[in-house]
Amino acid sequence: MDIHLGVIPDGNRRWAKNRNLLEYFGYFYGAKKMEKFIEWVIDLDIKKTTIYALSEENIKNRSKKELNIIFKLMNYYLEKLKRKKEIYEKEIKISFLGNLKELSEKMEEIMEKTKDNKNYEINFLVNYSGYYDIIQAIKKIKNIEKIDRDILKSNLLIKDDIDLIIRTGGYSRLSNFAPLQSSYAEIYVLNKYWPDIEKEDLIKAIEWFKKQK
Repeated sequence: MDIHLGVIPDGNRRWAKNRNLLEYFGYFYGAKKMEKFIEWVIDLDIKKTTIYALSEENIKNRSKKELNIIFKLMNYYLEKLKRKKEIYEKEIKISFLGNLKELSEKMEEIMEKTKDNKNYEINFLVNYSGYYDIIQAIKKIKNIEKIDRDILKSNLLIKDDIDLIIRTGGYSRLSNFAPLQSSYAEIYVLNKYWPDIEKEDLIKAIEWFKKQK
């Protein structure tokens, strides 16, 4: 399916709180669900997916303890992802986009290993914000006097417009997720926390999107 899907996987902490569990379990089950979600995207033949994994605001505002939990889980799943046969058999290109300085070297390894894969693209936005994306693009443009829409777009981290955004957790805001690339995106708000999302929810969102004009 030739669409660019955006995903804002919200609600891990609220999911844990509603079950009287520590926040760790929200992130743990959220990460497990992300692994399943990637399988669903490939099963449904969605060619390009961009996932808001960790925002710049998350890095700034979350406690060190919480960030340590997130990074430990991220490293565990990055190692798992790197060894996953399907990534190479199905030619899935994995990219991590954002301010990646001082973050996991495993991200660079996975990007290098999958850079020539052509069937599917999965982008994870890490330490990302729309402001960061736009500012870094402007800094790359040498002749600022000649800047136009096409030049700006070609220097953004996310090059292609997003067609459909799925946000879990019940909130309808974009939260600084790719504002330029999402200018004309349809937004599908799911009143479920991220760990509760199922493949049927993704299918319903796609069917809903097909009906929009």
